[in-house]
Amino acid sequence: MQNYIQKDLGNLANIINNEHGKAFLKDELQLTSCEISVNVLPAGAKLPFSHKHKQNEEIYIFLKGTGAMNLDDKQVDVQEGTCIKVLPKPSRTIVAKTDLQYICIQAKADSLEQWGMSDAVLC
Repeated sequence: MQNYIQKDLGNLANIINNEHGKAFLKDELQLTSCEISVNVLPAGAKLPFSHKHKQNEEIYIFLKGTGAMNLDDKQVDVQEGTCIKVLPKPSRTIVAKTDLQYICIQAKADSLEQWGMSDAVLC
């Protein structure tokens, strides 16, 4: 039995052709601890919805382009290299100034018990 799963998304720019420009990895990689989406938003576009969560925090990692996140009543500029953690309750949406590529990781807030070397076993 293989103890890893691999998925090739190909050229990330092509994700724009998926519904809402998103590739969700939960099912593709059989994830059990979080949901991860890889996202492409074309220049001038806004996510077609604003949302918040009941219990999950989200981490946004911006890979390419520029834009802004609207977090409740605050607008935060984003660009390549920007990382933002959003707690469950704030309303959020994203606007792209230029073609924007980003990863969103969604996991239950306050659930991380081990990380880094506290969860590692050297082999």
